Amino acid sequence: MKNKLRIKGTMIAFAFIIVLFNHILKIHPQIVEKYYSNSINKLTRQVLSFITGIFPFSVAEFLVFFLIILLILILITLIIKIRRGGFLEQLLNIIVYLSVLYILFMLLWGFNYNRLSFDKIAGLKIQKSSEKELYNLCDSLIKRSNTLRVRVKENSQGVMEISGGYVDILPRAIKGYEKISAKYPQLSGKYGPPKPILLSEKMCYTGITGIYIPYTGEANVNISVPDFEVDFTAAHEMAHQRGFAREEEANYIAYLACTNHPDLDFQYSGAIMALINSMNALANTNMTDYKQLTAKYSAGVKRDLEYDYNFWSKYEGKVQKVANNVNNNYLKSNGEKEGVESYGKMVDLLLAEYRK
Repeated sequence: MKNKLRIKGTMIAFAFIIVLFNHILKIHPQIVEKYYSNSINKLTRQVLSFITGIFPFSVAEFLVFFLIILLILILITLIIKIRRGGFLEQLLNIIVYLSVLYILFMLLWGFNYNRLSFDKIAGLKIQKSSEKELYNLCDSLIKRSNTLRVRVKENSQGVMEISGGYVDILPRAIKGYEKISAKYPQLSGKYGPPKPILLSEKMCYTGITGIYIPYTGEANVNISVPDFEVDFTAAHEMAHQRGFAREEEANYIAYLACTNHPDLDFQYSGAIMALINSMNALANTNMTDYKQLTAKYSAGVKRDLEYDYNFWSKYEGKVQKVANNVNNNYLKSNGEKEGVESYGKMVDLLLAEYRK
């Protein structure tokens, strides 16, 4: 009994130490980058990803359900203990359970939130940008999207479509990383392929297009979304798999992986997703300029964006709002906050690249 209590106490104490250590590392990104992200954690991520990559399905999807069921059982036991005695012991078990999950999360991936920001790695200068610069960026992305759109396939409804769907898309996603890892070795390495999520259609109600699970090292993709989003989402989750935890940086890395990809569907996916983000920023800044630029969309781009809007409209509701709140709180807890002069980190990175 004493040994069990000692072990439980040790796990809880270790979790508190990790919390303290995490706060210290926030002010030492160079140390995290050198000794964690690009050394021991990179090896850990690759080994985990290699092992789970053997399976054609998402191991993480089953693991998540197992962990949720386990937590529910622990909570039910806690309620029973309230009536029959042993409440404090069971409460301690819950704290230990959560402590172990936290410790594993941080050791397997979580400290990557403290690594060098990608703009420093890429040599890009983030600065306050004018509305004119944002306008020019959007105009450039519209031209690129229009040009690429006429070279990709579409279905009978005139919407961009990829023959073979996700089965064709996911194995090809690595090609973009093979191209950009020559310039950014931090993105190199051998990892398992992105995995389709079995409950993708249900996942749409949360508004989530993909998820990276550190416990298995898998990049998981919602395959029910429009095809051009599947390409980008796969590249986005693969950025997390390579140790880039911040969402907006993963978006920009996905853009790089897609636009440098040898296949046109990925190039178009990267361009139109960058366009959506940039135009959203412009709409929040200058609606007149926004409306003026939307008139430049090609017929194909308009159809794709309308289809995407209508697709997500079907899933709007309370579940999505709750999921967004949970995700936002999670991101804020890991320090993902942008300054008041920011258009959003991805757009800031696109602007920095545009200027360069």
